[in-house]
Amino acid sequence: MKTHAVTLDTAGAPAAVPASESASIVKATAAALPDQPDALARARAFAEPLLAFETLESGENTLAHADAVAAILKSIGGSEAMQAATYLVYCCQHLARPQEVIAKAFGASYAALAMETTKLVNLQRQARGADARTALHDDPDAQTENVRKMLLAFSRDLRVVMLRMASRLQTLRHCAATKTPADPGLAHESLHVFAPLANRLGIWQIKWEMEDLAFRFLEPLTYQQTARLLDEKRAEREAFMEALRLQLERELNRNGIAALVQGRPKHIYSIVKKMRGKSLDFEQVFDVRALRVIAADVNGCYAALGFVHSRFSPIIGEFDDYIAKPKVNGYQSLHTVVRDDAGRAVEIQIRTQAMHDHAEHGVAAHWAYKEAGTKGYVGVSASSEYDAKIAVLRQLLAWERDLSGPASQRARESKQGLFEDRIYVLTPDAAIVELPQGATAVDFAYSVHTSLGHRCRGARLDGAMVPLNTPLQNGQTVEVITVKEGGPSRDWLNPELGFLASHRARSKVRAWFNALEMAQTVAKGREAVEKLLQREGKTAMKLDDLAAQLGFKAADDLFEVVGKDELSLRTIENMLRPPEPAPAQDPDAFTKKARQSERAGQAGKGSVLVVGIDSLLTQLAKCCKPAPP
Repeated sequence: MKTHAVTLDTAGAPAAVPASESASIVKATAAALPDQPDALARARAFAEPLLAFETLESGENTLAHADAVAAILKSIGGSEAMQAATYLVYCCQHLARPQEVIAKAFGASYAALAMETTKLVNLQRQARGADARTALHDDPDAQTENVRKMLLAFSRDLRVVMLRMASRLQTLRHCAATKTPADPGLAHESLHVFAPLANRLGIWQIKWEMEDLAFRFLEPLTYQQTARLLDEKRAEREAFMEALRLQLERELNRNGIAALVQGRPKHIYSIVKKMRGKSLDFEQVFDVRALRVIAADVNGCYAALGFVHSRFSPIIGEFDDYIAKPKVNGYQSLHTVVRDDAGRAVEIQIRTQAMHDHAEHGVAAHWAYKEAGTKGYVGVSASSEYDAKIAVLRQLLAWERDLSGPASQRARESKQGLFEDRIYVLTPDAAIVELPQGATAVDFAYSVHTSLGHRCRGARLDGAMVPLNTPLQNGQTVEVITVKEGGPSRDWLNPELGFLASHRARSKVRAWFNALEMAQTVAKGREAVEKLLQREGKTAMKLDDLAAQLGFKAADDLFEVVGKDELSLRTIENMLRPPEPAPAQDPDAFTKKARQSERAGQAGKGSVLVVGIDSLLTQLAKCCKPAPP
């Protein structure tokens, strides 16, 4: 098996992150890993001789990085089996036959997870290099969304995603701790691929930290300016918010409104994103100071709203009732902004616990309205088909937490098919190409460029020559071998041979053969018309003029109908030979003709005189009955 140099992400010791409901998501994804006695300790002992003296591209010791990634997974609820798999991933590049060795020591499930994660690492490294070379292509949003879709499609097992996100967070932490600049491609991918993915999966601890760290490396000046604005009054603001939280919760309960009041942290990237998306100054970002009220029921929500508006001064135009009129994605909450006695603006969200859980972990999670830009935020908008698949995936994860036994197994099996209809492969320059399931190198060539498809004669997958009808797999690098000139084969249109899977490629092949047949028809018509002009002595006549006289826009249109036998050459001949005018009648002609007829009558009955030839008599055959004269 070909070994790969793995570029894994790195960082220093992870900060403690409190576990939340996202732990259940991680546990659900790790269900397929079999529990083994002391699996974590055994995996670390297996990896230590291989990794202890190795370093990653970031400069961090590989074993220390693996330790930190395992700690991150533990903090968000990852099982010991999943933490153990972390060490095995980093061993792959140091083993000659990693899948066989790991499978023998830990089982096929661990080996498959390690190999899948290693493949994804290599794909992402190549994609980052391609983005850097092409300045994220002409459409960076489209390329980013392709990377995001490829990540989900290629790693249908969400354990791979969890491992990659934890590894990436550790890389950013390490760079921040050592004050080492992060690679711009890595930071961009973290901000625009991994953080939104963590957001969509409800892993908020990873999401917000990764956003802030990636933004810190991408725009250090803006980050520092915003952090300075927050730090100037951080202690004062935190003291004010804690006092306000306690006061509001106490007063609500005192007035018979059962509610829990929480603070809402606002992170640097979130603040900058809102300022840019809504063209606001820092002072206009009201939810720098924000609280969330969790009420017992809907009536409690409106009761709490009434109390808040009576206790503080509401800001006109800053109230939204998403309970009475939920958002399209199902999100429900009351949003209002009020000013305290000192005139400081505070954003307050009011919702029930069920609404909160739905907003935080259901289909209506933050990604559904913040990433899609419905409120004016600047970002990547996902396609509706992609969003639907993500929604189904999230529902399946929720069902897995509630179901057990055969039902849970069916849910996991159905999850395996969510992205089976598409695959994502790479060009030799590591640009990502989306294709239908079952696509071949010929489909790939036509998706890149029509001319490349026409001239395709062979293909290499990951450097190995393969037949052109070999189905492609997720993550493969496809290289097309071409000739300078040529066209497709008619065999490509035979569905039984399996050369083409995409409708687009088949249409292009059919169009090529239709154009070829048209060219042959035009050539046949041109040859017939030119021969006719030569016979008629009209070779000097322009073909376009001839076509115009016959009512065609161009000469090729004339040649086409002639080549199809839809226009007779006799029609062209008649147009080239206009009828000659009748000669003028001589007054003496009738007298002369009468005299000739009289002579003919004298020559004998049944004879006729041929006019124009002096005195030539003709004997008519019995079958001929000419009318006189």
